[in-house]
Amino acid sequence: MDAVAHFTQLARYNVWATARLLDAVQALPEEDYRRDAGLFFQSIHGTLNHLLVGEHLLWFVRFSEGTSPRMALDAEAEPDRSALARRLRDGAARWEPLIAGWPAARWEGTLDYITMRGTAASLPFAATLAHVFNHGTHHRGQITAALTALGQPCPELDLVYFLQNPSKP
Repeated sequence: MDAVAHFTQLARYNVWATARLLDAVQALPEEDYRRDAGLFFQSIHGTLNHLLVGEHLLWFVRFSEGTSPRMALDAEAEPDRSALARRLRDGAARWEPLIAGWPAARWEGTLDYITMRGTAASLPFAATLAHVFNHGTHHRGQITAALTALGQPCPELDLVYFLQNPSKP
């Protein structure tokens, strides 16, 4: 499998898993959604905001524009619960077209961008993109664990499940 096909599959999984998780989170009462659930970013709301900041407001911009917006990883970028869910769904859907537009040579190169501090950074391109998708998987896993602890049904988000049971997001 070439890099474009591999990362397209990861982008589709990201859309699918994000949608399934947000559907499960939607059933939570507001007090459970915002209370400290023992997550690194405290609440489910805080962790979802971290996903928005990390995947979409920082890394997507680094891959698409080569810059880093000045934003803390624990910022509450979107206080409104419904708007946050919409932005996460929309953000997940933006990766596949971006990936499809990169030439084959891009995958062997580096991701060059200017950091939030204004210094140049250069990272292995494909490995960095893999990190971005792994990061999202990690935090979705934390949220599913919190949902389980809260007694809420937890969706199956495993990549193997996705590959064995393809679903259109």
